Amino acid sequence: MHYLWWGLGLLVVTLSTLAPARLARVPLGWLPLTAMLRAVVQLAAIALILRGVLAVPRTVALFVVLMLSTASWTAGGRISEIPRGRVFALIGVLAGASVTLLLVFALRLVDLEARYVVAVAGIIVGNAMSAATLSGRNFVRDARARREEVEARLSLGATPARAYDEIGREAAREALLPTLDQTRSTGLVTLPGAFVGALFGGASPVVAAQFQLVVLAGIALAMLTTAIVVTRLAGRSPYVVMARAES
Repeated sequence: MHYLWWGLGLLVVTLSTLAPARLARVPLGWLPLTAMLRAVVQLAAIALILRGVLAVPRTVALFVVLMLSTASWTAGGRISEIPRGRVFALIGVLAGASVTLLLVFALRLVDLEARYVVAVAGIIVGNAMSAATLSGRNFVRDARARREEVEARLSLGATPARAYDEIGREAAREALLPTLDQTRSTGLVTLPGAFVGALFGGASPVVAAQFQLVVLAGIALAMLTTAIVVTRLAGRSPYVVMARAES
C-alpha cells in the first residue's frame, strides 16, 4: 500500500509539470511524463544491477564502463550536427571523467570502495555528459551566428582551429556557468544531492560536507575538461555545419 501511494504521488507531481508547459506553450509535449517513466524503468533496473555489483566489487569497473558508454552515446546524439560529433563526445566524456576520477581516488579524497566508486562515478560521468552536450550545442549555435567572421578568418589563411578558437572558448565557458553558479550558492541557496544523500545515509554533517565539496570540485574539473576537448576537436576540422545552415 505504501508503494502504491508513493507511486501515485510521483505521478501527480510529474503530470503537474504538463499544465504550466501547456499554459505557457512551451513545446515539451509529453516529454516530462515519458522521461519520468523511462527514469522509473531504468532506475529499477539499475537498482537490481547495483545489488549484484556491490556484492561483487570486481564488477564495478564494468558498470563504470557502461555509464561512460551511455553518457557518450547520449551526448553524441545531441551534437550530431557536428561532423564526428559522437566521436568527439566519446573522447570528451572519457577525458573529463577519467582525469577527475583518477585524481579523486588517487588523492584518497574518497575511499576506494565499490559503493563510493559507483556514487562518485555516476555524478562525474553525468556532468561530463552535460558538458559535452552544452558545449557542443553552444559551439554550433555560435558558429552559425558568426559564420561571416569565421569565413573572413579562413579566407585570410587562418586554420580552422584558429578561426573557431574564440567560439570554442566561449562555448566551453557558457557550458560551465550554471554549474559554477550553483557551486557558489551551495549551502546558501541549495543543498546539493550528494550532501543530502550522505546525510540520509547516516553520515555526519561534516563528513557529508566533505563529500559534497569533493563532488563539486570533481564536477568542475570533469565538465571543463570535457568542454575543452569537445570544442577543440570540433574546431580543428572544416566545419560542415556552415554548409548545412545554407541548405
